[in-house]
Parts: sequence; structure tokens; C-alpha cells
Amino acid sequence: MEANLLTVTVDQVAYKPEASTPIDRPYCFVYYITIHNDADRAVSIRGRKWVIRNDRGRMMVIEGEGVVGELPYLKPGEQFSYNSFHLVDTAYAHAEGSFIGIDDNGEPVIVRIPKFEMRVPRKLGA
Repeated sequence: MEANLLTVTVDQVAYKPEASTPIDRPYCFVYYITIHNDADRAVSIRGRKWVIRNDRGRMMVIEGEGVVGELPYLKPGEQFSYNSFHLVDTAYAHAEGSFIGIDDNGEPVIVRIPKFEMRVPRKLGA
């Protein structure tokens, strides 16, 4: 399947300072994503891979099955929206990745998740 027939949009990224976080990753960012199927056949999303880099150059890779505990099945023209979060150890990082799936013809599908920034807002007057 042509990758450009399945697209991903990052709809919003929000810093959540009120979140309970571990000491080693004190910054929580919630992100909202939509996967769009503009293809002529259905696609089942089976997994994801995230690459997160902080402002010190350290990289963290996260891989797993499905998307937020689901295996979305998208018919032509459908979309799947969800939100989740990343916990990071610096006030600035960026994330990107891909979703891995299979179409109704048994062909593998890989679609990129666009890079997005996770930045703690500066306080006014600081």
C-alpha cells in the first residue's frame, strides 16, 4: 500500500504540570493524534514505534502492540483519533515515529507520525 494513502496528524500537544510523574521523568506531555485512511481498502493498525529525543541528545525508543490498547481497523475514509502521553526528563524534547499495520490484501503498511515538540512554556516575566 502506498504510504501516502494513510496519514497521521498531530492535532494538539499540551504540557500537564499537574500530572503525577516519576522523579526521573518529571515532565508530562499529552498528545492528540488522528490516523486517516484515504486508501481504497481497510487497514488494521497493529503496532507503533516512538523515538523521543531530549535537548541533551539522549534518545528513548518505545515500541508496542496496537494503539492505546486497541487494534484500530479503519475502512476507506475512516479515521481513528486518540490521546496519550509521554513522560520526559527535560523541559524540551521532540517525538516522532510510525504506526505499523496490515491492509485487507495482507500487505504491510507503515505510516510516519510527524515530529512534534514537547516544550515546557516559559513563565511570564522569566
